[in-house]
Amino acid sequence: MLLISLLSTLFLVSSCTAPQWLTEVDLQPASGPAAAQQNGSNVKKFQDPSKEPAIVESAMALSDKYAKLSEETVKLRMENQKFSEENKYLKEQLLSCQGQLEKTQKELAEAIDLLTEMRVELNNWKNDILGFRSEMRQAQKTQLEALLKILNILGGEIKTEPAATSEPNSTEPQNEPDKLNNKKP
Repeated sequence: MLLISLLSTLFLVSSCTAPQWLTEVDLQPASGPAAAQQNGSNVKKFQDPSKEPAIVESAMALSDKYAKLSEETVKLRMENQKFSEENKYLKEQLLSCQGQLEKTQKELAEAIDLLTEMRVELNNWKNDILGFRSEMRQAQKTQLEALLKILNILGGEIKTEPAATSEPNSTEPQNEPDKLNNKKP
């Protein structure tokens, strides 16, 4: 690092050039003693050995700043590259997730349609079953009447009174066979 800073300092010192306006002034012929004194002071300014260490120190300070900024630039470039790669990875994930989201939304819409259709069919089935309930009661009533006729033909005695309701304290259950007294022929 020290070698680099020394070489850059030497390079900076050796490559210093005078500004364009100063070069033009120097190329013109000097007239009078004031011009000669000014030209002499300019020459002494650049050749003064007491100012040479200050120039070297400032060049070294600039070299150090340049080295630090170069390192920082390298770090920032590496960070930028890392963030670019991470951004690329996240974009790829986003694309795959968007595809999955579209597929899931399509499946969800199909499932909702299927559930709606099944609910309609279930309601129709319930209506059909509940509608047949009265028909089933009528069929059972007809069966009971037919059984009563058969019992009557066989000689059974039929009570047509409604069954007596049992008292709440009684433990005997009332059965429908009690309504019919079967006598053996």
